[in-house]
Amino acid sequence: MFLKNLQLINFKNYEEVEISLSPGINCFSGKNGSGKTNILDAVHYLSMCKSYLNSVDKQNIRFGEQFFVIQGTWLKAEQDVHIHCAVKSGSKKVFKRNKNEYEKLADHIGQFPTVMISPYDRDLIVEGSELRRKWMDGIISQFNRRYLDDLQRYHKILEQRNALLKNMYEHGLFDRESIEVWNEQMAIVGTAIYEARKSFLEEFIPVFQSNYNFIGLEAEEVHLEYKSQLNTSSFDDLIKEFEKKDAFTQYSNAGIHKDDLLFTIKGHPVKKFGSQGQQKSFLIALKLAQYEWLKKHLNVNPVLMLDDIFDKLDNTRVQKLMQLVSQQHFGQVLVTDTEPQRIHNIFRESGFDSKQFVVDNSEIYEEHLVLNGEIN
Repeated sequence: MFLKNLQLINFKNYEEVEISLSPGINCFSGKNGSGKTNILDAVHYLSMCKSYLNSVDKQNIRFGEQFFVIQGTWLKAEQDVHIHCAVKSGSKKVFKRNKNEYEKLADHIGQFPTVMISPYDRDLIVEGSELRRKWMDGIISQFNRRYLDDLQRYHKILEQRNALLKNMYEHGLFDRESIEVWNEQMAIVGTAIYEARKSFLEEFIPVFQSNYNFIGLEAEEVHLEYKSQLNTSSFDDLIKEFEKKDAFTQYSNAGIHKDDLLFTIKGHPVKKFGSQGQQKSFLIALKLAQYEWLKKHLNVNPVLMLDDIFDKLDNTRVQKLMQLVSQQHFGQVLVTDTEPQRIHNIFRESGFDSKQFVVDNSEIYEEHLVLNGEIN
């Protein structure tokens, strides 16, 4: 599986561009702010129906315009699949597969997987639990359609339950019969989500640890700890335990929306005790494990996107990552960098089919990339 071509209209800084991609390595070089990352973000849209960087669709429309369009053709199972994404101010997002609009965007998730390694990934370590839950949910949802449905249903139940708690507080009453309707639904769906997350991590953690041992500069004990109130209590017991607090705060204080992942190295939180190098290795290992998990469960090679990582990584970690690429561990790879000669040198020994693009002033130009003494 790979993306054959990409067309952008009024997407971020691009008025209109169209490029043909290699099934191997695609290198995009240009100055900071030229729009390199926006190319990768457009591919993420075609994969996950949303931006990797900004979840508010209308904020990705080019300044002064009223809409954007992203189109691309994937080759999957020896068939071309055309995907059309359109966002217009004041209208709902439109997603089409071979000119047929999806009834639900969820039906597209997992069809064309991608994995992005980006400097913004550090937010997984330094920001709050919601980001780590979304990252985990985004992986599971690409394989487990029931899980995605349960997530959407859970958040609707949570919203309704919180609205009821607020209404009861404002009217100075506690209607147990009404709240128990939502309690029962919340417990059923929430428990199913908890079990799916737990099962995922049991398989995912050893893969992550193996990748860290490969990328890291020394063998170190790393771990992902699943923190959930359901680790020690049933959902029904949690709801009873927090009943009075919920009534007072007008908010549901117990549930899988409180789950978190604790990232540790040598038994200590990576956020506080991990060096910059250890944190970088940790994040790369997470993303490589994500790639392997999706590859195994979806039975395709996801598109790997490396956004401006060569400025942020030391040579040893770059060499380890490129060792995987040279072994053709991955399928299609999209890379951005500020220095064209650097990515030329990094990939010239890979043996992959390759293309090199220059991004300048919201335009994209294809250049020849010399590999092993031959012009590609």
